[in-house]
Amino acid sequence: MTKPHLWLRAETKQLEERIALTPSIAKQLLAAGFQITVEESEQSAISSDKYQQVGCEIQLAHSWRRAPEHCIILGLKELSSDNFPLIHSHIHFAHVYKNQQGWQSFLQRFVEGKGQLFDLEYLVDENKRRIAAFGYWAGFAGAAVALKAFAGRCQNNNPILAPLSSSPNKKTLVDDIKALLNKHSDSVKMLVIGAKGRSGRGAVEMAELAGVNVTQWDIDETKVGGPFPQLLAYDVIINCVFVQSALPPFLTTDMLQQEGRRLAIICDVSCDPYGDYNPLPIYDKCTTFSKPTLRLIDGKNPLDLIAIDHLPSLLPVESSEDFCQQLLPHLLQLNNVNQGVWQRANDIFVSKLNEITLLK
Repeated sequence: MTKPHLWLRAETKQLEERIALTPSIAKQLLAAGFQITVEESEQSAISSDKYQQVGCEIQLAHSWRRAPEHCIILGLKELSSDNFPLIHSHIHFAHVYKNQQGWQSFLQRFVEGKGQLFDLEYLVDENKRRIAAFGYWAGFAGAAVALKAFAGRCQNNNPILAPLSSSPNKKTLVDDIKALLNKHSDSVKMLVIGAKGRSGRGAVEMAELAGVNVTQWDIDETKVGGPFPQLLAYDVIINCVFVQSALPPFLTTDMLQQEGRRLAIICDVSCDPYGDYNPLPIYDKCTTFSKPTLRLIDGKNPLDLIAIDHLPSLLPVESSEDFCQQLLPHLLQLNNVNQGVWQRANDIFVSKLNEITLLK
């Protein structure tokens, strides 16, 4: 049976340095009989030369639009907001299955082009557990950025957090945060919500490596339902809860106005302000690497929020290699998408297309 032709597209999201396919994984797929095309990308953490060295074909950035129809277009983040029909099969994080803004118009492009979407977020095993995720790295980076912002608050920086750039490796990032916190690390009170999940474990590890005292909440602490006024007693909160249905809010805007609030920094690693399931309905837009914080409350006791939807880009090489290694066994099964994780992902895709039809 002929193996698939994977086409790794250049990312269009600003400052997204991660890669959906690393050279080491591409080499293994090529050895298994796959054909692989890689687009040149100025922002990728790994140059196209590395792919060419292992035997991949190199094409210009964004040329996937003219790729043969049988190619499977592989990426990480959303496609740019064009409106041409999508004729290929696509694999990426689409962020459209929770009724996010613009979800209908995006999926309509697949209807018009008769293409197919395998959303990376919905590649799950028979127990509905994701088979590949950046969760650990999102939590780790989220905690790092939040602590960096808290250090900026302690030092009276304005803004408290300058534009972010990627770090070459995990150790360098930890050393940077420890240096910034300096004498403040022992006094920081941090809470991680969803501490037992992938993201939560990453956030907890970052805090512990930085010498910060961290409290861990998970299902037992949140099952009674919010709001939770006790959150106001922490300096830094990291929300790592993976939400699949509507929840009572953890915090409300009115709560944040209370006198005596200690809470200074919130990092919403889950980061879904545009959907219906956001347990932190206190903000309505994401932040970015270039503008990482959103000031929720100004004045003598300010409160800042971080909601960056590609936090693992802070450690692009390590996080990409880990993710791609998790994904590899399933990429090897792409010659039969009518089974396993690919079939389950397609079932969700078809159900969302049917939902669009019913809404018309």
